[in-house]
Formats: sequence, structure tokens, C-alpha cells
Amino acid sequence: MRRPLIVLVALAVLGGGAVAAYVVYRLNQSGNERGSTTVEYVTTEARETPPPPGVPWPTYGFSADRTRSVQLALAPPYRVAWRYQAGSLVEFPPSIGYDRLFFSTNRGTFAAVSEKTGKYAWRYSSHRCVAASPAIGPHAHGTVYETFLNRPPCNAQNGGHGVDGEVIAFSVGHGKIHWSHVIGPSESSPLLVGNRLYVGDWNGDVWEFDSNDGRVVWRRRVAHGPIKGALAYAGGRLFIGAYDGHVYCLSRSGKVLWRGSAQPRLFGGSQFYSTPAIAYGRVYIGSTDGKVYAFGAASGHRLWSHSTGGYVYASPAIWRQRVLVGSYSGTFYALDAGTGEPRWTFRAGGPISGSSVVIGHVVYFATLEEKHLKNGRTYALDARTGKLLWTFPDGKYTPAVAVRGRLFLIGYGVVYGMVPKR
Repeated sequence: MRRPLIVLVALAVLGGGAVAAYVVYRLNQSGNERGSTTVEYVTTEARETPPPPGVPWPTYGFSADRTRSVQLALAPPYRVAWRYQAGSLVEFPPSIGYDRLFFSTNRGTFAAVSEKTGKYAWRYSSHRCVAASPAIGPHAHGTVYETFLNRPPCNAQNGGHGVDGEVIAFSVGHGKIHWSHVIGPSESSPLLVGNRLYVGDWNGDVWEFDSNDGRVVWRRRVAHGPIKGALAYAGGRLFIGAYDGHVYCLSRSGKVLWRGSAQPRLFGGSQFYSTPAIAYGRVYIGSTDGKVYAFGAASGHRLWSHSTGGYVYASPAIWRQRVLVGSYSGTFYALDAGTGEPRWTFRAGGPISGSSVVIGHVVYFATLEEKHLKNGRTYALDARTGKLLWTFPDGKYTPAVAVRGRLFLIGYGVVYGMVPKR
């Protein structure tokens, strides 16, 4: 009896050692990965492509590469010139064109508002949930494209009976619908490249439409989980993150060229809600595992990761070799684009869920909630140093877009037209 008992004890010890070794291995796997400035890193700043005439802010993240940075001579402090009461949460920021702001509320109202006065020109009630920014293009003297989720309740699970979404093309002038197409529920802000429109949906599909007539050019089941962020475009390729823990690179014909993976974790997983930003030959993206990642745009190799202590739903802004992004931990980070190491950090007063934007040399972000505030707060920091320049007692998600001489700040359910104080 003793020999079998000894064998069992030995096996238990060996098994325990194997488990311990596996735990240590996975914990090491989930640590930060430091990047290199010599591997798939091009330090040359890309020349900023000017937006189309009359469309100073055409899309979510400002440009197709979603770098969320624009060179405008605009800096705080500001005063409020007008307010637009949206009626419910404005989660994603407006796009700006033809002297109007175009945006949606979570309750499904899509609105066109005067850039100069804040008065609405037209509204469309979709009776759907919305969590995306529109894209603006030149077709038919101005067309604005928006994606829509399922009908309420907004948290209905994918795959349920009758759960679908829609993409709609509106005339910028009167809100007339040029075309619409039923897709899976979508909170993927449309990407417009030439006369092609790209969106993702909860079914894991990526769609390419002819932006002029709504014809489906192709549809690909790309991911094994929902796609919730927007596609980015650079160098003739498309990039997208998904809830299956992967980042995908596609050709313009829809072929998957590579699939990058988040780091393995001992507990839980990784989901990419963040929209990728493409710069310096790399793909920068945040994850619900609390990390910010850099992947090689050509290879898909994971080049670095950095932990933030909380979910990173936010999409990074890229500016002068800095990756600027906030975390649910309440800390805002400026990470070195080459190595992933922090250049500076700023401790805000609440969780940061929405994406940042750089206007001039100032980076703007908002908190979800703060003590003594019904809503969150918007912060403006010097992007070079992290020094606090200005705050405003409203905000929630992505806080600002701008045109020359004017900032538009997005509060919980209010859009503010602001001008610099003299």
C-alpha cells in the first residue's frame, strides 16, 4: 500500500509544480512588453492630408488613419458661444462639413446643427440605438453616412430574433435618405476611402459599399466575435480590432492579410473595442485587458504592450511619436510610440472611457464621472508635458472636435460651441 501512496504523492507534487510553472509563465506573459525603435518603426512624420474643401472634420478620428490629431492654432481657455440640448447622451463626437455638425444621440436621433449658431437644420429619428460618428463625403453635393444599432433595448444580445442594424446615407442639406442597407447591429463609425464605404458589425462582418449608390461590393466574415470599433486605413490596407481578442489587417478586396493577438492572460481575456490608429508603420490600439498595444502594420507582429490598470476602451491619439490614451483606472498616458514606455502620466478625477484628440499642441479627454459633478469633466493638457491647461465641468466620452477659431465640446447630452477667450 505504501508504494502506490508514494507514487500518488509524487505525481501530486509534480502536477502541482507543473501548475505553478504554468501560472508563473502566464503571469510573465501578461507583463509589459517593451518595444524597439529599430523594428518596424518609421519615425518620419506622415504629411497631413488636408480634408476635402468645406469639410474640416470629415470622420471619426479626423482622418482615415484615425490618428485623431489636427494642426489648428487653437488653445484654451474658452467661453461658451452657444449650447445645443441633444436630449440624451452624445457618446460619439460630431463630424463637421458644409457649415454643420452631424452627430447622433444614444436614443437614435441623428441631427444636423449649424456650426455658427447651434440651431438644428434637420433631424432624423431612427428608433434605433446609436454609438458611432458619421463620415462626410462629396457625393450629390454632400452626403453624410451613419451606422445604427438594434432597436431598444440597446444591450440586446447579438443573434437574437430580429436583431439587426443599418447603414444610411443622408443628404447633408435636407436629410433626405439617398440609400440604406440592413446589416448586423453596428457601432462602427463609417470609414470613407474614395467612393468606398467600410463598416463592421456585431456579426464579425466587414462590409464594403459603393458610397454613391449603396451597392454591396463585398462582405467578409472576418472575426469570431463582434466588431465594435471602426476600421482605419493606411498604405492601401484596412485595420480593425474585434471582440475575439485579435486585430486584423485586410486588403481593399477584403482578404485577411494578417491577424495579431493580444497577450495571453491567466484569467479573463482581451477584447478590442478601441479603433486602431495607424502611424510610424505601426497599429496602435487599446484593449479591455487594460493594455495598449502596438503591432507592425506590415507583419502583424506584436511589438509592445503597456498596462494601464484598467480597461482601455479608448482609441489612441498619435502626436509627435506619442501615443495619447486614457484608461478606466483614471490615468491618462503619453506613451513613447517606439518603446511603449511612459513619457508622462496625468491622474484625472474619474474613469476615462472615451478617446482623446489633439488640437494644435493640446490634448483633450473626458472622464465618465467625478465627485460633485453630475457628469464627467473635460480636461485639456499640454501634449508635450502633461501640464493641465484648462478644465470644463461637463464631458463623458470623446470630448472635442474643432474648426479654425472654434472648439465644439461634447458634454453628456449637450454640445457646446466655444471660442477662445480674449
